[in-house]
Amino acid sequence: MKNIFSRYSVVSLLTLSFLSCSKLDETPYSSIYTENFYQTAEDAEAALAAVYNELADLYAGPSALIVPDFSADQIYPRPVVGRDTYTLFSFDPQYSAVASYSRTNESPVDIWNNCYAGIENANWVLLKVPNTIMSNAARKKQILGEAYFLRAFFHWFLTKNFGDVVVRTKASQSIDDAYVGKSPKEDVYKQIYLDLDSAEANLSDYSSGLIKGRPCKEAAEALYAKAALYGENWELALREAQKVLSSTTGIGLMDDVLDVYDVAREDAARKENLWAFEAESMTNGRSSQIMSLYGPPNSSAPAYGNTSYGSAFAYQAFFDSFDPKDKRRQLMDTSYVNKQGVTVHQAAITPVTPHGVLVRKYADRNSIGGSHSTNIPILRLADVYLIAAEAEARQHGATSNAYTYINRVRTRAGLDGLTEGLDKDAFVAAVLQERSWELYGEGDRWYDLTRTNTFRQVIPAAVNDVFKTRAPQTRNQYFPIPQTEVNANNLLEQNPAWK
Repeated sequence: MKNIFSRYSVVSLLTLSFLSCSKLDETPYSSIYTENFYQTAEDAEAALAAVYNELADLYAGPSALIVPDFSADQIYPRPVVGRDTYTLFSFDPQYSAVASYSRTNESPVDIWNNCYAGIENANWVLLKVPNTIMSNAARKKQILGEAYFLRAFFHWFLTKNFGDVVVRTKASQSIDDAYVGKSPKEDVYKQIYLDLDSAEANLSDYSSGLIKGRPCKEAAEALYAKAALYGENWELALREAQKVLSSTTGIGLMDDVLDVYDVAREDAARKENLWAFEAESMTNGRSSQIMSLYGPPNSSAPAYGNTSYGSAFAYQAFFDSFDPKDKRRQLMDTSYVNKQGVTVHQAAITPVTPHGVLVRKYADRNSIGGSHSTNIPILRLADVYLIAAEAEARQHGATSNAYTYINRVRTRAGLDGLTEGLDKDAFVAAVLQERSWELYGEGDRWYDLTRTNTFRQVIPAAVNDVFKTRAPQTRNQYFPIPQTEVNANNLLEQNPAWK
């Protein structure tokens, strides 16, 4: 981890924070314009690390997980410090509550800022590195592939949260370059596909020796498949998913789904975790607060980590939706053993509710304070199987191939195969449910509900004694663009439903 996400002093003429400032008459100077940077292989690596740094900030907050998961029907927060605004859909374009509690690092503001900063840094890599002198041509090609991949990922993350967004494919070489209007979502996806074409052409195949946290070619194919699924291009989604599933480079599902989240098995699990945020608790490593949010309050359960706050739980109804023999339910607990070796039962897990359900996908008993080493999956092979199942069914109905794809995931979870003879709509609904069981707590479910426009039907039923009423409106399909960004860019329009 430390060899990827360490901070570098790579200063661009126009960083994202500059977008929130007024135009200036002064001419800013930076290392990029001295021509002293991007000259060596070390410069190229440092510039690429600056792109990854924004990914680290996105998952450290961790807005990439909190924003969608607290909005959906699996996970809810302890209702403090503005986190409940997503659960209650009470946020505004100013994100007033999280701003007043200094929680913008957990908000869509963080998503917007980090994604565009990452895109800006990637654009500089793609502009300058082709002319950088490097003796290792293969590594240079890989750097460019990673930059294309990350630019695609950041644009995809933006459009699934905000809808129509600004597409940025040029490094900001003048102040006027900061002022760009939005593109329709369809055009955003076109650019994502173009970047992933380039990523596939430049990235290396998966191997066990791949640098931790770096994407392989199969990861690019997986992201392509998932982006195409969101873009409702079923043929393209299936084509890219099949590329991944036909790979002979050593990728595959872990035999035991529990091992995917076992910090002691993370190296072996990379054959399934095609791309993950590689958290590290070591000194100078980059980690995330997600472990601390999920453990019980007062750091009282050593198995969950050395520091935990009791800030997030699974809905009881979601826990109850699992077949008791489903191994994935074992990644949730309705009791825990405290530091004294005493079992704490569900009614006493949290003072918030007697129905608290703990999630331990990110548990790390060897954490250093709140810094854990549990990887946060971003693209998993199980996800690709479910993408293939859905894309196949949407194109051709519930074919034998569609059943094969979904049953690979169900069988690994200890379940029987899906009921035979389902029609197209019932099969797609079953895939979406399977995605919920497989990917919970990984920042995925909310986007399945919004891309299928079913969130207004599903969410009102996801209530409990903590959040008794939840009433999302049509406008909640996408988050409002941070109003500070709209105010700073006269070409940037707020999402119409949020004006």
